[in-house]
Amino acid sequence: MSRKAIIILDKTVDRIVLAVSLLFFLICFYAMFDAVMVYYNANDSSILKYKPTLNDTSALQELSDDAVAWLTIDNTNIDYPVMQGKDNSEYLNRNPYGKYSLSGSIFLDSRCDNEFNDIYSLIYGHHMDYGSMFGALDNFIKPDFFNEHKKGTLITIGGTGYQIDFFACIKAPANEEIIFNPIRSKNNSLLDYLQQNAEIYEQPLEGGEHIIALSTCQSAETIERMIVFGTLTPIK
Repeated sequence: MSRKAIIILDKTVDRIVLAVSLLFFLICFYAMFDAVMVYYNANDSSILKYKPTLNDTSALQELSDDAVAWLTIDNTNIDYPVMQGKDNSEYLNRNPYGKYSLSGSIFLDSRCDNEFNDIYSLIYGHHMDYGSMFGALDNFIKPDFFNEHKKGTLITIGGTGYQIDFFACIKAPANEEIIFNPIRSKNNSLLDYLQQNAEIYEQPLEGGEHIIALSTCQSAETIERMIVFGTLTPIK
């Protein structure tokens, strides 16, 4: 091979190496940017300006026609609007503003009543790092954490306020009908199931005939879910 041919080959190899290195850098940059944006969307505190009070839900009404409530779990990062789509995939990867987001939204099962008049209401949220979205639910399986985080508040778009008193935590597959089919689930059967299978179970408050469940995935590779159960008591 002539010296000129070798020089041309070397330059070609250099260009290929440079192009591959640039492509690798862009992929890494995009992955890092994407991770930052997911974290930012999951921790966007600007959403708090839409948080309602018992006497005034106008701010939440301004957020979206799909906003049905605001959920707050005391002493956790869970302090978000609750959305409800036409089906249970609409807000998996859409934030409360209606824009695409991998962190999605906290959302009520599309089959449930949006004023939480059902005897059983089911809410979903992605499992995010640092306790964002429903990432904090993992901790409820620890007895000490559970005992220190038993209270929450739910304010509906119609202005009804509920106190949440948590009484159970369980890991269960996403195809468990008694948990994940709220329109067919009966509370007596649900309570029996929880009493027999829950990692943590306490007798629910007397008069707490309305049950709420908060569910999040354990990982992308499994259908196992972490679910925390509480009773809803109207705030007078």
